Amino acid sequence: MAEKLFSNADRAIITDAIRNAEIETSGEIQVHIENHCKGDVLDRAAEVFEKLKMHKTAQRNAVLFYLAVADHKFAILGDAGINKAVSENFWENIKEEMLVHFKTKAFTEGLRKGIEMSGLQLQQHFPYDKKGDINELPDEISFE
Repeated sequence: MAEKLFSNADRAIITDAIRNAEIETSGEIQVHIENHCKGDVLDRAAEVFEKLKMHKTAQRNAVLFYLAVADHKFAILGDAGINKAVSENFWENIKEEMLVHFKTKAFTEGLRKGIEMSGLQLQQHFPYDKKGDINELPDEISFE
């Protein structure tokens, strides 16, 4: 079900949003989608974060967008580096913006907007470094 929720065109929009958000930053963004979330959504997002090795970025500036589609749960999880840099209510503001779209089943647009908002903050706090900056994590959506 999770993989069927997004068409190839939707996946391309999300992947392009990740690439565009990462152009001017050393930060990394990943999207993980699955059907069910057993237990607390933030705990599960933290498990996925670790499983995807997102905590291994050089500046600890990775952001995970986690969705459990059948359970209607989602979370945004930033690593220690980005959490030190952004305001306390930063993730809540992005979640609220995404929720507006999710309520109308515009999941692709909600993700695109959340990724764009995160990318702007990452650009401010973790600007792109032309020397040696590499894409540390894949841009494609992961499914489980």
